Amino acid sequence: MRIDHLAIHVRDLDGAAKFFKEYFGAQVDETYHNPKTGLRSNFLKLDEGPRFEIMTRPGLKEQPSTTMCYGYTHMAFAVGSEAAVDELTERLRADGYKILSGPRVTGDGYYETSLLGWEAINIEITV
Repeated sequence: MRIDHLAIHVRDLDGAAKFFKEYFGAQVDETYHNPKTGLRSNFLKLDEGPRFEIMTRPGLKEQPSTTMCYGYTHMAFAVGSEAAVDELTERLRADGYKILSGPRVTGDGYYETSLLGWEAINIEITV
């Protein structure tokens, strides 16, 4: 058994696709559109691991902007080295994304940065 994909609702599908392509090298599949429901989605693929899907549709509601609730908490991207964590962190900071913590070594030994990415999606960048 394996995870095939995870999905995230976003307001701006094209903006989200551009964010994940620009900063994480995601390959973005063709946009799917269901005219009956208004759903639009793209599957994104990285070099390794499961795909993830970004989706939008009319009628989506806001969720609390906190990580202190049940359910989804963050997505983590492994970039290969501490230097790569540092470099990507600085690119994202320079482009105006909010860095929540790091780069730092966590209590359980991970070197990581935590940030709010596109549309405040909680992201970790790790080795």
